[in-house]
Amino acid sequence: MKIAITGGTGFVGQAVTDELVTHDHEVVILTRSPDKYENRPGITYTKWLADDAHPQHDLEGTEVFINLAGESISSGRWTDERKKRIINSRISSTQEVIELMKSLSNKPDCLINASAIGFYPSSKTNTYTEVSTEKANDFLGETVQIWEKEASKAEKQGFRVVYTRFGIILGEDQGALPRMAMPYKMFIGGTVMPGNQWMSWVHITDVARAIRFSAENKAISGPANVTAPTPLRMKEFGIILGSVLGRPHWIPVPPFALKLAMGEMSQLVLEGQKVLPSVLSENGFQFEYTELESALVNIYHSR
Repeated sequence: MKIAITGGTGFVGQAVTDELVTHDHEVVILTRSPDKYENRPGITYTKWLADDAHPQHDLEGTEVFINLAGESISSGRWTDERKKRIINSRISSTQEVIELMKSLSNKPDCLINASAIGFYPSSKTNTYTEVSTEKANDFLGETVQIWEKEASKAEKQGFRVVYTRFGIILGEDQGALPRMAMPYKMFIGGTVMPGNQWMSWVHITDVARAIRFSAENKAISGPANVTAPTPLRMKEFGIILGSVLGRPHWIPVPPFALKLAMGEMSQLVLEGQKVLPSVLSENGFQFEYTELESALVNIYHSR
């Protein structure tokens, strides 16, 4: 199967590309700077989002588009200017992808659009699945809702659309885990208070596998939560992380300290949701990492 990816050079995109190529899919990566990369068997880099970009030639025959493009939510404080860039980058890239899909003579089957469990409101008591109707009204929730609404326009064009709502993605060098692990590596790790907020996590390998699974299975459409089936409270998460790193779990982190350091972005760790991957599970997807300890052992001790 021929599959196009935007954001294919990023944290998730690289893992997805490797997963697809390993399973004999042909990948076309849409990037502003294809000259930075070298084509290799199964992977072609092509320019887009530029006046001199004409990616249609490389995209003919593409069956699935995977849209991972958008400014990182966790790379800096949420100033008013950054908030605009976070939202606008997602809207514009999604619009461009849909236009590309429409322009091809042989129409693709599917758009898999990145999303996030921030769609659901924070709660210490509720459990959310894809049929849950509650929506968050904070910045992250509104961003996700706007993004999914833009992607839903592809449905009106007859394309199958999947909204992959990612949990906290765990990988050694990128994503949220390096920041969470740093205090433990400095021997000052402890519970991010209050400690009973939920952490719906997922290993980066299972993110890539879930996206490939969604591409290959036409029965999947609409929202699909990409979270391990065993979410944990923050305190338990921290205890397991410290244990795997061989470090103590002892100094609590007060909320005001994180708010001072991270501003509004601190909600990513101070608040949380208990989210279950019902759509993936009901369609037969098997997570490779269902327990946090085995996921962290793989990340930190598999090399």
